[in-house]
Amino acid sequence: MQVTLKIKRFDPEAENPAPYQETFPLEIEDHFTVLDSLIKVREEVDESLALRCSCRASICGSCAMRVNGHARLACKTRVTSVIDQNGAVNVEPAGNLPVVKDLVVDMEPFWGKIRDIQPWMQPKGPEPEQEYVVPNEAMQHLTSVMGCIMCGACVSDCTVLEVDKSFLGPAALAKAYRFVADPRDDADQSRFKLYSEPGGIWDCTRCFECVQVCPKGVAPMDRIMGIRERAMEAGFNKSYGARHAEAFTELVGHSGRVDELKLPLKTFGLFNLPKLIGLMPVAIRAGYRRKVPPILHRNIPGVEGVRRIVQKVKTIQRQGP
Repeated sequence: MQVTLKIKRFDPEAENPAPYQETFPLEIEDHFTVLDSLIKVREEVDESLALRCSCRASICGSCAMRVNGHARLACKTRVTSVIDQNGAVNVEPAGNLPVVKDLVVDMEPFWGKIRDIQPWMQPKGPEPEQEYVVPNEAMQHLTSVMGCIMCGACVSDCTVLEVDKSFLGPAALAKAYRFVADPRDDADQSRFKLYSEPGGIWDCTRCFECVQVCPKGVAPMDRIMGIRERAMEAGFNKSYGARHAEAFTELVGHSGRVDELKLPLKTFGLFNLPKLIGLMPVAIRAGYRRKVPPILHRNIPGVEGVRRIVQKVKTIQRQGP
């Protein structure tokens, strides 16, 4: 089987270091993964190609990289599943992390954010004589979260981290949920305060990229939403993010649609002039593109059905599972 690997490379020791693309025509077996192909290039064509790999079994997570523009584990990705009509596969280093060389990235920012969420159990009270006993269903609920292999695929494709490096990121916040939802941990108040600060749970834009690229089904975005719900139930509902979520629900529950004119007023407050003035450039650009909503906001047809749905959801949330 003939394949052309288009690899984005970077040599920090070059005279004028800059990323560039290099093409490698290759003859491979039909069962080859992207990692198999890269190793073949390194061993038979260009031994200077830098990449990380270890287990080759989707366990260690070290071979996370972008294949055709999306993060994947190279060892889990068969070439036949990603090859295009021209017989080519594009391979790049993981995104949102500094490139060390070729396909190797510096994971220190990744681990720094993991450390920032305090990833350790914080129980209160006397230690049990033998072990902490928790309901089986509680640990079953956490099984998928604990399946994270820290590969960084979700971080690579996070759209928020593209523009805001202070965001804790999907991997760290998914790990945070692992402790928030563990009945043995008693640090919810301090955790919710930490996670509700700028760069935390309210900065996620729910783009679903982390859910799509996670190789282990952890669904980081869902975990972030879970922390949001628990934080608001615990009384952490004064931040702009929490007020935005409540305003969104209120407006949809009233008219069946979002009133973009009222949303910032309810989120930031009518008299928060600095924040409202800061939104003026966005409003001007929206007006230039004819996307300013009408001042007279009408209810959608069948709004009563939407109101019943919203009310039903609120009732279920109050009653709990």
